[in-house]
Amino acid sequence: MKTVHKITKAIKVLWTFLFFVLLISSCMSKTFHRNSTHKNVSTESIEKGQKLAKIYCQSCHMLPDPSLLDARSWEKGVLPQMGPRLGIFNYGFQAYPRSGDFNIGADFYPAYPVLSFLDWQNILDYYEATSPDSLPPQKRNQPIRDGLSLFKVENPAINYQNSATCYVKILPSDSSHSIIIADAMKKELLFLNKNLQVKDSVKTGGPIVDIDFDKDNMLACDIGILNPNNGKFGKAEVINFDSKGHLYNDSVPLIENLQRPVQITTVDLNNDGKHDYLVCEFGYLTGSLSWFENEGNGQFKKHVLRNVPGAIKAYVQDYNHDGLPDLWVLFAQGDEGVFLFTNKGNGNFDQEQVLRFPPSYGSSYFELDDFNKDGYPDILYTCGDNADFSAILKPYHGVYIFMNDKKNHFTQKYFYPINGCYKAIARDYDGDGDLDIATISFFADYEKQPEEGFVYLENTGNFNFIPYSLKGTQVGRWITMDAGDIDGDGKTDLILGNFSIKPSMMKHIIDWKLSPPFIVLKNIGKGK
Repeated sequence: MKTVHKITKAIKVLWTFLFFVLLISSCMSKTFHRNSTHKNVSTESIEKGQKLAKIYCQSCHMLPDPSLLDARSWEKGVLPQMGPRLGIFNYGFQAYPRSGDFNIGADFYPAYPVLSFLDWQNILDYYEATSPDSLPPQKRNQPIRDGLSLFKVENPAINYQNSATCYVKILPSDSSHSIIIADAMKKELLFLNKNLQVKDSVKTGGPIVDIDFDKDNMLACDIGILNPNNGKFGKAEVINFDSKGHLYNDSVPLIENLQRPVQITTVDLNNDGKHDYLVCEFGYLTGSLSWFENEGNGQFKKHVLRNVPGAIKAYVQDYNHDGLPDLWVLFAQGDEGVFLFTNKGNGNFDQEQVLRFPPSYGSSYFELDDFNKDGYPDILYTCGDNADFSAILKPYHGVYIFMNDKKNHFTQKYFYPINGCYKAIARDYDGDGDLDIATISFFADYEKQPEEGFVYLENTGNFNFIPYSLKGTQVGRWITMDAGDIDGDGKTDLILGNFSIKPSMMKHIIDWKLSPPFIVLKNIGKGK
């Protein structure tokens, strides 16, 4: 009996041990919240999908969390676009979209799937089942106020329907013209005086989206075809003045066969005394950040600094004071973030990613500004490009400030949510000694919050900004903006460019196609 009793006791101890092992194992296993349309997806498939996503979804960009998008956007938008990049072109009776554009090359997509269909289903289950049914609303600590008194809206003398303003610029007050605007459909540049009257114009080869200014001429960045494509239709066009002071476009481009360039900057990157050119070829599925070495006699040699699409804005700055121009560059389109290219001499650069964002952010613009006046550049950043595969309002869209620790490590200090935020310019608009922020949105919530189209953030100290808007700014859909002193009174004005012809996710009560091509926000404050 004693032997039987000992065996029974041992069995009880063993079962007790196994119970606690299973309990601990259960507690350690992950619990996944499923949305309303994917409640029956197995935990095993989700767990496998999570592990596989770290391998395949993180190979090209920051690993996106399922919570960044709603389930429908993952299922109908993003994942079908990702499939072909993994060699999966048809799955579940669905043909995935892929580009047949010969410009991207035959080897852009894998010839065969890089993972099994079962593994692909695991990834689908992870993102489609654990993402929310809908994204949460914005979380604003302060609502946008009406009654901004610092600016007064001024309309130009020129007006025409279906404006597609793709570039605006305020020139220095001692220039022969005060304002330049470019229209993508008309393919021309208009030059206006301080009274907003057109005084000159010049035809261009295509839509001009940026201009680099020299004392003798202007270097215009012609994107080629504005809509997404992989072609090399862009070019650098030189605009000169004739003997009578009138403008004309050189018949031969300085540089051509560029892939949707959005910025071209004149800079001597190798210190040989000749003008080289830094080019942000935004592209689409393919693109690059490159510089064109001036070899003389109108010949240029292309050097690729980063062979991916999405280069959208670059600044040249010798941040380490070694006499060599360094580069700060924002990339959108996939692997989004701010990169610092340190010039090592002889055309060589080190590359460091100082900020990184998920691919759903839709990075749209950044500036280098010194908010705490310590002599080191901080980063003002906007995200809000919604012309992608998840055209929904996103609570993380808006304007951010990242502070520099004096070693080019950046930490987020401020965020204000603005749906579809497209650009932000920090200046001391009210003359009180600190930096305020003017913003525009191209994908605002026009149905419920049309005031998001233009938001002014007044700096009241300690990174507290009071948000304002102005009713007169709701007449257009703003894709571009510039700041400067139009009339020479010492105060910073603003100009907003109306791109009226692109469809919006939601309708506005105002027909932007009947609105002026731009408006000016005249600074009527007291100044310094």
